Amino acid sequence: MSVRLLEEMSTPALDALDRARTAVVLTVSPLEEHGPHLPVGVDAIAARYFAETLAERLTAARPGWTVLLAPTLHLGSFTFDAVGTVSVRQRVVRDALVDYGGSLARAGFRYILVANGHGGPGHLTALEEASAIVSRRHRVTMASFSGHLAWQFLRGRYLEKVATALGRPLSDEERQAFAEDAHGGWWETSLMLLLRPDLVDPSYRALPPARYSLAERVVPNFPLRNGGRGYVGHPALADPAFAKAAIEVLMTETMELVEGLLDGRIRPRDGRSPFFAVPFFRTDFWPIAITATVGLAIGAVTYLALAALGRSRTQGTRSRDRA
Repeated sequence: MSVRLLEEMSTPALDALDRARTAVVLTVSPLEEHGPHLPVGVDAIAARYFAETLAERLTAARPGWTVLLAPTLHLGSFTFDAVGTVSVRQRVVRDALVDYGGSLARAGFRYILVANGHGGPGHLTALEEASAIVSRRHRVTMASFSGHLAWQFLRGRYLEKVATALGRPLSDEERQAFAEDAHGGWWETSLMLLLRPDLVDPSYRALPPARYSLAERVVPNFPLRNGGRGYVGHPALADPAFAKAAIEVLMTETMELVEGLLDGRIRPRDGRSPFFAVPFFRTDFWPIAITATVGLAIGAVTYLALAALGRSRTQGTRSRDRA
């Protein structure tokens, strides 16, 4: 068995697969602006590469297994809005993935993995919510580990391993630059120089650092405000060797999670991002919050109205008694 493309297989061929030794990989990432030097497909290109690399490593590690690669879904929420960005509501991302995962589960596939290259907190949460819903509803194993991996990576938890893979220590300046990196900067520009250098505009070498404080980052569309050019970090530092080292570390970490999942040693929720636990980032937060607020307001108004009516009746009774 091997790596197969889902869209190229017939129904009988798919039905003949051993469900106990087949994993399906769904790639889900948006089209989004990434500065003046990178294409809008960065996240999807990265996610597809990770999906294909995972499939190759998984079939090499598990002889007799098949990995089905589903077509990339260009969907994503919590994006920066500019020409080329296709913004999709968080609920749509979650529900589309629930439908995809549910269809695969009803066909008997027991292991469904989600590949993603976008770091929007609400997007990561939507993928994890969908995975949890499909797993619970159909009693299969569906998991999205990209949120956990992205959090660990961008927080610098893998930097020592990256330096080891790179074959040299990272300077203090590089460590500081990495701490400021987030979108279309050092990491993603390096990644595209490795994967698709033909799509990287040479102007990246002259782009100045774009630094933003935590307070500035909570403002919607912050890298495009006040003259910002849509990137966060240091694209001029980009180096394909850095991307190659980082990918090796990320894929090793990914394989450990996936192998543990397939062996039953870990559960999908063990690899969730911290965003999943924050109510603000959950898909139903605002509808529930608004409904609860309206409900409380109606309840308060009703209580005050009934109380006023009660006082009015009491006063009327007392007036009649005095008469």
